[in-house]
Amino acid sequence: MKILLVRVSSLGDVLHNLPIVADIRRHFPDAQVDWVVEEGYVSLVKLNPHVRKVIPFALRRWRKGLGQAAVRAELRGFFRDLRAEQYDYVFDTQGLIKTGIVMACARGGQKIGLANGTEDSGYEGVSRIFHSRSIPVEPRTHAVARGRHVVAAALGYAVDTPPDFGLPAPENSARPAWMPPDDYAVFFHGTARDAKKWPTAHWIALGQALAPMTILLPWGSPREKEEAERLAAGLPNARVLPKLSMMDAVELARHATLAVGVDTGLTHIAAAFVRPTVEIYADSPRWKTEGNWSPRIVNLGDTGAPPSVDEVVAAARRLLESR
Repeated sequence: MKILLVRVSSLGDVLHNLPIVADIRRHFPDAQVDWVVEEGYVSLVKLNPHVRKVIPFALRRWRKGLGQAAVRAELRGFFRDLRAEQYDYVFDTQGLIKTGIVMACARGGQKIGLANGTEDSGYEGVSRIFHSRSIPVEPRTHAVARGRHVVAAALGYAVDTPPDFGLPAPENSARPAWMPPDDYAVFFHGTARDAKKWPTAHWIALGQALAPMTILLPWGSPREKEEAERLAAGLPNARVLPKLSMMDAVELARHATLAVGVDTGLTHIAAAFVRPTVEIYADSPRWKTEGNWSPRIVNLGDTGAPPSVDEVVAAARRLLESR
């Protein structure tokens, strides 16, 4: 059986799609699974050894350079790779017009996607015109369960196991040179939406409570770097990291003794690696992305109800003590 998954973005959503691969291989051990994904997330998907081929997608960059011969050649190469196989099933678990078009261009018998979106999703209903079958999901379906449900319904099996992200354990990779050799906590404090953030004073209080454990502070923009520097100024045991690539940030999450973060892709990566993780929800629904597959993941807060410092400190200490 040959299967193509189309889930191009974003970081957290690509991550939450990974358990589909293990589900398929559990029920169809000889299945070949390929994946179309944004070029920035190719390395993440390649961490899963059961994905045979990853086809990079770069729509934003291609749009800006359509007048360039090199970009047009790259586009032709993309469609050539996309159509190199005759697939038995093509799944679009994102439900956008652009992913529907990718599905339509792939060579395949059954093309299957979402019949509806979940609450607050970016689902585009017109994408159904590209489906040979549209599978409904409950409006409050967890981000991990949504894609698993669609594929299971199409292939005729039940989703009855915890999600398996297929990611290699920390002991199977060496630490990068910039990473401390000893235990550390990482604070994933940055996010694009201010309402999802946890107050600076709370982060400092948490870091002080965890002392003398080293606290690593990543950042992804000049503004987040300034925020990290403010945190470090109040924490003698904290270190602002250099600008990291996405895969360096993945390694940071993979090796963390403790990860604490707001509702963002890097926090969810730590949870997918089943590192001791505290997920902080302040302005997003917890039901949608909470790490609910291991007792090593603690989810606190909810929309409009961020957790207190005491709650996060207690959860962090409990996870560290139970290692």
